[in-house]
Amino acid sequence: MRFKLIMALVRPEKTDEVVLAMREAGATGDTIIRARGSGLHIAKTFLGLNIEGQSEIILVLAEENMVSGLLETVKKVVPFEDPGNGIAFVIPVDQVIGLESQIKKLKDQAKDSYF
Repeated sequence: MRFKLIMALVRPEKTDEVVLAMREAGATGDTIIRARGSGLHIAKTFLGLNIEGQSEIILVLAEENMVSGLLETVKKVVPFEDPGNGIAFVIPVDQVIGLESQIKKLKDQAKDSYF
């Protein structure tokens, strides 16, 4: 099996919606990390605190045949074409350990996606 990592950086208010949609589309798990950042414009601050640029990173490890569908699902939930709504991308994964409890479901999904 080959895996890829989907990384979606989204506004916190979209995180739950993205995770639920990806689960319904076949994702078997996720990890969410709080983050902050800036795009083309420097983030505004108030009393030294960043008041813009808050985001969450949703990490989903998926069998490569599931990736396109999962990425399309994210695209339907988040209006990425509007500035400041985030970004999503895919990274190849060379090696994985720790998925033994999910291998049967992942193999079934991979088999279903071929037919």
